[in-house]
Parts: sequence; C-alpha cells; structure tokens
Amino acid sequence: MAGAMWTVAGCGSNKGNDESEQDNPGMDDPIPPPGRPGSPDEVPDAGTPTETPDSGTPTETPDSGTPTETPDSGTPTDGGTPTTDGGTPTDPRQDVEIPPLPTPAGWRFYGADQGGPVTIYGVTADEGGNVWVAGGAEGLFLLKRGAEKFERFGMENGLRPYGFMADGSIPPGPKYLKVISVAGGKSGTVFVGYEGMPGTGSDHCENNWDGPSPDPARYKSGDADKVTLNSDGTLDVVHYDIFSGPNVVAAEKRGREKICNVLRIRYDKHALGNNKSSVWFGGNHGFARGNAEFDGAPMCNGQLNCTGVFEHVHPHVNALDAQGRVVLLTDAYYGVAVDPSGDVWFGGSDRTTRFRYGTNAGNFWRAQTGSENDSSNKLDLWPDAKPEYSKPGERVPDNISGAVVARDGTVWLSSFGNGLVHVDANGNVLGHMGSGSGLVDKYLSAIGLDPSDGSIWVGASWGGGLSRLKGGSITHYGLSEFGRKYGMSRISDIQADSSGGGRRILVSFMGYQDTTTKKWVAGAIGIYEGN
Repeated sequence: MAGAMWTVAGCGSNKGNDESEQDNPGMDDPIPPPGRPGSPDEVPDAGTPTETPDSGTPTETPDSGTPTETPDSGTPTDGGTPTTDGGTPTDPRQDVEIPPLPTPAGWRFYGADQGGPVTIYGVTADEGGNVWVAGGAEGLFLLKRGAEKFERFGMENGLRPYGFMADGSIPPGPKYLKVISVAGGKSGTVFVGYEGMPGTGSDHCENNWDGPSPDPARYKSGDADKVTLNSDGTLDVVHYDIFSGPNVVAAEKRGREKICNVLRIRYDKHALGNNKSSVWFGGNHGFARGNAEFDGAPMCNGQLNCTGVFEHVHPHVNALDAQGRVVLLTDAYYGVAVDPSGDVWFGGSDRTTRFRYGTNAGNFWRAQTGSENDSSNKLDLWPDAKPEYSKPGERVPDNISGAVVARDGTVWLSSFGNGLVHVDANGNVLGHMGSGSGLVDKYLSAIGLDPSDGSIWVGASWGGGLSRLKGGSITHYGLSEFGRKYGMSRISDIQADSSGGGRRILVSFMGYQDTTTKKWVAGAIGIYEGN
C-alpha cells in the first residue's frame, strides 16, 4: 500500500557479518484509486554462496514494527472473492458471474469455463510455452501449450506457501494459500509468489516476528516456490524461505522475517561470472534475490550457505508521520525489470532504484550499498516537496505498479495513480504521461514489453482496458473489443511469451465485483497474437 511507514527500530543490513550471506495489507482490503468516482466497489543451489558481504557497518538502523500511521495515498490493491477470515474465500465460485468470453480479432480468451480461476492475479509462460496463472486462494493454474483446459494445483499437490521451522518441520497452526504472482522459467518450471497470512498490527505476517507474540503460522507464511511439472503430472516444489536466520544480520542477531508478500517475480537465466541464474522477488517492505537453481534445504535455519536467498534491500528514505516522528518509508515493490547487463530495476511505493547487481559482477552486497546508501539511486519519479523528512502532505507517492527495460536501455514504469514515466539508464526522467496524455488512464496496474517490435503495453486499474505505445502512436483495447464485463476488469499483469520462435502477449483480467448485482464477475486470460 502506498508509502507504508515504520518507526526506526529494526532492519539491519546484511553487511558486516562474518557469515557469507505497515502494516502493508499487500493484496487485501481493496481500496479504490484516489479521486476516481464511480469505480467498482473493489479495485481490483543449496551450497556455498557465490558472493560474500562486503565488510562494514550496517547501512541502516532496524526498522521493524507496526506502522505509526495510515499510508497517505491509496494504492488500488486488488479485488478478491468474498472472505470471512481475513482473506481466505469460503467458496471462491459462490455468487460468481462467468460472462461469455470476448472474441476480438487477434485475441484468444480463456476463463473460468475452461477451468481457470475466477480471480486472476498474474499470468506468465515458461520457455516451453506453457501458460501459468496466479489464481489467488484457488491456487496455481496451468494451461499446457496447445491445451484448451486449465489444470489446477493447490497445497494438496505440494504448493508450499509457508517456510520451515529450525528443525525442518512444518510450522504449527493454520495454513494460508493465496497465489499472487508468477514468472516462467525453464520449460515446465514456474516461480510462484504468495501472499502471507493477513492481519493487522503485530498479527500481520510482516510484523509478527518482531511482535509480542510471534506465531510461526503468520511469520512463516507467504514467500515463494519454484514449481516444476513432472512427466506424470505431479509437481516438484522447492520453497524460497525469504528470511535471515540467527547471527546472519549484524543488527538483528535473533534473525529477521520481513518479506512475506511476493508481489512480482522476474527470472534472469543469464549467469554472471560464477553466479547461477537469478529469480528476483519484489515484495512488501523490500526486495530479494533467489538462486533460480536452488534445490531446497529445509534444515538450513536461515544461514546464507544454504537458503538459496539473499535478503533484503530497499531504497528507503526518512520521513515524518502526522505526529512529527521520524519513520522509514519503504513498501510495495511491484516494479521489477531485469536489464540485459544483469542489473535489476525495482520500483516501490515511494522510491525506485537500479540495483546494480550485474554492474558489481553479481556481488549482492555492493549492489545493496548502492541502492541503500547512494541518494542519487533513490529515484523519486514524481517528486515530493522534500527529498527526506517530508510530512504526509508534502509527499507524492510514486506507487509503482510495474517496470520494463526497453530495447534502447531506457526504462518505463507504470504507477497505480500517476500514469507512466520514462527514464534513462541512470534514472533521469525523460518524460511523464498522465491525464490528457492519450493513455487509457493514469491509474495503471500493469506494464509489459512487446518483444516483436519493442512497443509498450499498459493496463488500467479498472474500466479502461489497455494502451499500446508503438512508434509514437497509441492504440487502445477497451470496451469495444472486450465488452463491458471484461473491459471493466482491472489488468493485473502483462507478460510476453517468446517460446517456439513466436510471440504472444499474455494479459490477465483480474475480475471485479459488479456494483449492481454484487456478484463477482470472473476474470480471464487474454492472449494476443496480432501485429
């Protein structure tokens, strides 16, 4: 959520350790975009590490704790099926309307009648052209290349939306499944991001570890899996437990559990020196790296030589809350884009950074220093009145919803509330596109790059459809192409599939609650193969 703030109390750097190492509701409690009347009720590798920390003092003081104030801008999160327990639908298909699929030229649609989920958080394809869908509480869905029906996978098939206890056992207590992000890997493999168990205050998965009554059912919930489809239809699942164990973080000797909601994932198959391929996690509070070839180590206890994860980084800034107290500003890293150099762009609620992982030859810790200590690499793309120590009324939250690196090395980032921004390779702003720019809307919830011609696709948070920026012109796909039932839906994800020598643009239509009937209108997957 926009600009979650934290009293300065616990988030040490991984630097300086001898070991080789808001209540942000994430995707819950939908909030309509600010200033937008008439919207729907909702808006919608285990082994020795290949890199070692630089020596030095921590780059920041700890920052764990409950937010001291409500975020000062409303990022539209997402719709969801009716809930009774803070996020788990009792019956995801109860009171659901499944409209006939649209048939616009150049598009093919798949939805709930083809076995897909009724609420869709993301879509991707692996290198074999299999389409994977993040279906929230319904789980993970697969549309094999050439198939016409989805397959569904849940915890009963091995999905693991929770980490390990110190002895490798399953955390006690209830389990919470909500698949909210996907990124394709090798053929038959997908990386899956989860939402952690929701709650308020110290019950939220981000805060619970540092709260008065730590509950492993909460602080171990969420994170991510690597899921591989076997020839017999079963799954191999490897969990990425995004945390640091005892004595890994110099400023947090007890260990650290902060990232639980994995909002966006990007896979980078290209090796850097002795490093293996990477999977990048944009989450609540910060971002992290996973070894894409990690095979799992449940007895690891969070030590850097066996987790498969390096965590976490954020281009945080100091700010003031409504009472004038100093807080740390960092949250909601929906923007994740891999540069061909191996660097990675991360955009969050308040700041964006070029994480110079490739520039530093795969040294995570040096890249961390560049994103957390270099003020010129904490990019405020819609500038606040003050770069630091701003009051709530002096801030313009960037609310980044997605990012792509264009063919020329420049970067496009979409915002939940501000439109589109174009920056050069160093983060200098080349231009903004907001109201009156010709885009479908300034409330943008997803962005994608078309590998066929380098055009940029952006999707609206609700009721606007898509805009495609190509050769200086803008083409819209909206109500006339998709009809009202699907055209009103939030675009939750846009990704490209280049498998098999072709190109497909994959678009997820999340679904939404009809304000008249109060029924949930099911989402769908649109696959564009036109020019």
